Amino acid sequence: MSENHATKLKYRIGGMDCASCVSKIETAVNRLPGVEEAGVSLASGTLTILPGPNFARGAVEQQVKALGYSIAPTDGKVPSSAAGHELEGHDHGNDDGHEHSHFDLGDGPWWKTRKAVLTGVTGAALVVTYLAHLALPSVPNWIFVPALAVGLVPISRRALAAAMAGTPFSIEMLMSIAATGALFIGAAEEAVMVVFLFLVGELLEGVAAGRARASIRGLTDLVPKNALVEENGTTQEVSAEALTPGAIILVRPGDRIAADGVIVEGSSAINEAPVTGESVPKSKGPDDTVFAGTINSDTVLKVRVTAAAADNTIARVVRLVEEAQESKAPTERFIDRFSRYYTPGVLVAGALVALVPPLFFAGSRDEWIYKGLAILLIGCPCALVISTPAAIAAGLSAGARRGLLIKGGAVIEAFRRVTLVALDKTGTLTEGKPVVTDVIGLGRPEGQVLSLAAALESGSSHPLAVAILAKAKEMKAPVPPALSAKALPGKGVTGSVGGEAIALLSPRAADEEYTFDEATKSRIDGLNAEGKTVSVLIAAGTPVGLIAIRDEPRADAEAGLAALKAAGISTVMLTGDNERTARAIGAKLGIEVRAGLLPEDKQAIVREKQAAGEIVAKVGDGINDAPALAAADIGIAMGGGTDVALETADAAVLHGRVMDIANMVALSKATMGNIWQNISVALGLKAVFLVTTIIGVTGLWPAILADTGATVLVTMNAMRLLAWKGR
Repeated sequence: MSENHATKLKYRIGGMDCASCVSKIETAVNRLPGVEEAGVSLASGTLTILPGPNFARGAVEQQVKALGYSIAPTDGKVPSSAAGHELEGHDHGNDDGHEHSHFDLGDGPWWKTRKAVLTGVTGAALVVTYLAHLALPSVPNWIFVPALAVGLVPISRRALAAAMAGTPFSIEMLMSIAATGALFIGAAEEAVMVVFLFLVGELLEGVAAGRARASIRGLTDLVPKNALVEENGTTQEVSAEALTPGAIILVRPGDRIAADGVIVEGSSAINEAPVTGESVPKSKGPDDTVFAGTINSDTVLKVRVTAAAADNTIARVVRLVEEAQESKAPTERFIDRFSRYYTPGVLVAGALVALVPPLFFAGSRDEWIYKGLAILLIGCPCALVISTPAAIAAGLSAGARRGLLIKGGAVIEAFRRVTLVALDKTGTLTEGKPVVTDVIGLGRPEGQVLSLAAALESGSSHPLAVAILAKAKEMKAPVPPALSAKALPGKGVTGSVGGEAIALLSPRAADEEYTFDEATKSRIDGLNAEGKTVSVLIAAGTPVGLIAIRDEPRADAEAGLAALKAAGISTVMLTGDNERTARAIGAKLGIEVRAGLLPEDKQAIVREKQAAGEIVAKVGDGINDAPALAAADIGIAMGGGTDVALETADAAVLHGRVMDIANMVALSKATMGNIWQNISVALGLKAVFLVTTIIGVTGLWPAILADTGATVLVTMNAMRLLAWKGR
């Protein structure tokens, strides 16, 4: 039945273990009528389809199953065309007889899978046949045919299905030709060994691919399945997926937090290591944000849920990483194009080796056909094709597990070429919230100055008031009640504390009504020169204290900028803040400053730097950064930033560490180094075995190691990136 779908459809594919699987499925599904676009992600094991007006859903399942893979919708609801079919280990009764030797190795023990069973049966048949041949040496080599059929028939079916679906030069086709050819030149024993080694290689590839795929899916396992919800004074256990924003959940000591939220009651140390990689727990209390999957260490907390399960931080990271893994890097696209010509070229080369020496140079026919068949096996492109996507997927997963969200292979490649990082000030280099830096007593103790100022600011939500109240709480300064408190717009606040008239004013407002001595004026000027906002406390008509407030640099800002400079990358601050404050922060951090900028000014500076030959990464967290983020070669959103910044950016530092910008560059270099190692292994092994085959040192079964062996080595090497930790 035809349907008209406006949105993309997503399926979980079981059994993909290398990049040739991706190519076969994409080619086959894209040829179906009504499919406008189809994309497959090996890393996440998914097929995404953009359906057209004549889309027939059942055709997708039929086409994918014909290739030997299992398929089910990601939402778990099986379409009517696939009713009764499950993703894992199910015998598909109406699959037109196609053998499903592929399956998803990420869900369950690999030794119970159909591919493992097929490999085991083929190996057992080989051993039994070989022993029979030793016992009865007079029996011809045709005794190996049944053992060969066990493994080769399913492979040949997949080869024919792929050929009919638009991929005639698949690895299964090369394997079928080589094994069948070996059989007809009397090398049946080696043909069985080649098929067995191919199946072993596929099995190992599947295990490795499953482990890589599980690394990012493992993030979702951090979130507990259930949560304790408090309602009307009672608590009840509910599914974490059923939590809605606004619900109050109870988190006991030792429990994982079930949802993103804000603490409404209680204070505790929160272990964020599972999500951020931070080894030291953070002390958090009322109004502090907590993330799903983190661990409450000390006391009972009440948390107000701010995001549904599908929209919490971990779910968003997993979703964005899976989307990023579907985006091909330039190196991957080049190798894909190269492999389209490479595989037919291998067939031609094999044919020339088999035919030219016997026809024109009196060579032995069987010997050169044997060598030609070996070249077909050596030339299989799997290891080469998977060299890039395996490393990219591992790099993206490693970054995501440490709070570095990079949106695709093209971005992770580009990071290594960055020569200039332009950073916003507020919320990027600084914490984004003012804090009290200095409390100075002018004739009264500093503690009393802080207490009186906090008394006047009680109940205010102004950022400066919040900073003063937070400092009073930190210093355990008493906050007496204030009477007749009144805000003076643009000037400050006045009131009465303990019967004494008190005012907290800006220096300009205070100077209009009260007299400062030169020493006090000098101290105010000095604090202003450091980019700090100064408030003057007046009591009984006399200045009795100064309070200085500033949005302080992040704890790792200086070290993060130093790491960028050590990597040979220049830095510049682009901020809309005033020149004096920006330069004070810039001087402390040792960074070039461009201040007083509008959004379009930031964008213009980015374009100016690009015109001068710089590869620019722009880091910001607000709407005013969006134009510059879009203009930069790479846009990076800082953790806690606006949705506009996160959507516009190519990457995101989820946990607000400046050092993570240098870590992204380091991850890019590590990933690209891994890719070139993989390509070298893939091509190097092929070159060695090509030479040894031509000169007659190696034969058919070592030749298969040049492909399946290289594929396993490449995949395992890529998985080393999963252990990457950064600074």
